Amino acid sequence: MNNGKTPGLRASISRAMTTRQLLTPEQLQESLSVTPPPSLPIATIAGLQAALALLAAIVLTTYSPWAHLVGFPALGALASLFGRYAPLAKRMRIVVICAALLAFGVLVPSLASYAGASSTVMVLTLAVVAGVATLVVSHWRLGGPGAVIIVFAAGGAQAPITSGNLLVERIALTLAGGVVAWLVCMLTDHLRSAEIASRHVPPAAPHRPLKHELIAAGRITVGAAIAALIAHAAGLHHPAWAAIGATAVMQGGHLHVTMNRALQRMAGTIVGAFIVWAILAQSPPFWMLVAAIVFFQFVTEVIIGYNYALGQITVTPMALLMTYLASPTAAHSMPVERVLDTVLGAALGIVFAVIFSTLDDRVYLARHRKKSEAPHPP
Repeated sequence: MNNGKTPGLRASISRAMTTRQLLTPEQLQESLSVTPPPSLPIATIAGLQAALALLAAIVLTTYSPWAHLVGFPALGALASLFGRYAPLAKRMRIVVICAALLAFGVLVPSLASYAGASSTVMVLTLAVVAGVATLVVSHWRLGGPGAVIIVFAAGGAQAPITSGNLLVERIALTLAGGVVAWLVCMLTDHLRSAEIASRHVPPAAPHRPLKHELIAAGRITVGAAIAALIAHAAGLHHPAWAAIGATAVMQGGHLHVTMNRALQRMAGTIVGAFIVWAILAQSPPFWMLVAAIVFFQFVTEVIIGYNYALGQITVTPMALLMTYLASPTAAHSMPVERVLDTVLGAALGIVFAVIFSTLDDRVYLARHRKKSEAPHPP
């Protein structure tokens, strides 16, 4: 319900004013806050499930004829990240849908490459995947970690396709990783029963009108496309990371959340890049890399609920080590490029969020900032 002050407030909110509100010390302090996740037991169980699915997918593929394509089952296994707060039966459906989405993320750039697409078109496939995944995740309320994981899969499929067989193998192996994720969740999801029954979980997000979902997906498509194209034009070898950064930031439901994600993603990625640089400097053997990937995946799911930056500190080594398994020659440049691409994507993400913001978005931020600046009772 509007009060008498609302019309005046709405008339005074410009994008310039919103930008100033996002650059205040209060916004920085808010991004540094640490809060407990909705359910630490569920976060821990989700971390175990994701780690087990990832480990099983890597081990099974390593001892198969497709060991050289180990990255694709690992991507499919990331379906286990979704639906952690969903009821048990619904969780299985969410994992299946997300496994299909991950396969879609691999399929689009793989088909484009097989058709002889240029490097510019290949980069634009990331934006297509980001937009479609955003719409599907929102419409079917699949929850976190959202479309960013699907874009990560599309980034992993940017390497050129040399034959139709390789195209089929990529998709089949990604789906096989999804099957592993489904089996792991099915066998272990009973561990969540008590916590789910106690209702100590966040409620499902309200269903938005399709028009609003399409607009949000369109914003993210444009943001991911521009971020990836700029990274590509700058000569960076992993424009997908810029698209991922823009997508992750623009997933925020409100402008202050978007700004928090941008700041947290940049800070966490810088620390995480130093960690992965230190690991790769030791030239670790294959199974040591696998152990590190599984460990970082588990820790990420446990701590990311406290502060998004903490999760980025551990997810960055996991993502880079997975990339390294697929392309060992990029070891020395990856950490630096990850930082550059992430900063670019996150910065553009917040710029696009302000540009594409509605008046309601800006009014909400103004009210949030006014509320956060109000003195608290002793």
